[in-house]
Amino acid sequence: MTREALRPAINDAIETLRQAGVHSPQADAEQLAAHVIGVERSRLVLTPLVAPDRLAEFRALVDRRAQRIPLQHLTGTVAMGEIELAVGPGVFVPRPETELLFAWALAQLEALPHDHAPIVVDLCTGSGALALAIAHARPDADVRAVELDPAALSWARRNADQCIADGDTPITLYADDVTDPALLTELDGRVDLVVSNPPYIPDGAQLDPEVADHDPHRALFGGPDGLDVIRGMLPTITRLLRPGGATAIEHDDSNGSDLAALLGKSDFTDIAEHPDLAGKPRFVVATRS
Repeated sequence: MTREALRPAINDAIETLRQAGVHSPQADAEQLAAHVIGVERSRLVLTPLVAPDRLAEFRALVDRRAQRIPLQHLTGTVAMGEIELAVGPGVFVPRPETELLFAWALAQLEALPHDHAPIVVDLCTGSGALALAIAHARPDADVRAVELDPAALSWARRNADQCIADGDTPITLYADDVTDPALLTELDGRVDLVVSNPPYIPDGAQLDPEVADHDPHRALFGGPDGLDVIRGMLPTITRLLRPGGATAIEHDDSNGSDLAALLGKSDFTDIAEHPDLAGKPRFVVATRS
């Protein structure tokens, strides 16, 4: 079978995506090529020639990406920690910035006594990204995850089932409201760590088409200042955490100081703001007094 050169096709794809306004045209073009060929992106150089049908599939995906369909909807997966999650229409696509919150959470768990099995709660779990990544990294942990949206919860269940099949410790999923005073009351004062990537974008914010047209708005917007959901779940976090337990909450780059102030008015100490990969404020951490 005749085989064709891959690199010229990737270069054409980069230009197509650049003209379409995609923010990372080279990374996206190479990731799509790697997806079609079935190799790691770093190994594309070892595959200089591919079959014409593979090139046709690649070009079709590039055309869809140029329409600003999210890269992760085209590949069907996104990474968090050491696991791959299935994502698609109906669920928020986890961003690379959340990896920093995940790394902070693991460091907090590592600081606990080694004979202590930690209890972790992930509020607004979406695809299950944080909960499942933590359970994979800490098989000794009792991880609970809460999601209200039925579509997102179905993705979380799918991902949880796959992680179980891969040998990970099961997490417990709840279809519930993170602001409900009756949520997880059996864990009151016992939880070591609460993490959350909640809806936090202020209403009316201008968003890229990948976000505005494809991420569920219920997972994005958090009221006029972006903090409505966070305000509602702070009593839940306070109630669940044991004294000395910690929380990390992701937020919009416009409202981190306001979130820190909210925590300061509650029963928390050691409040600190953390930047994302671009140096913008991205998540706030605090310790239960």
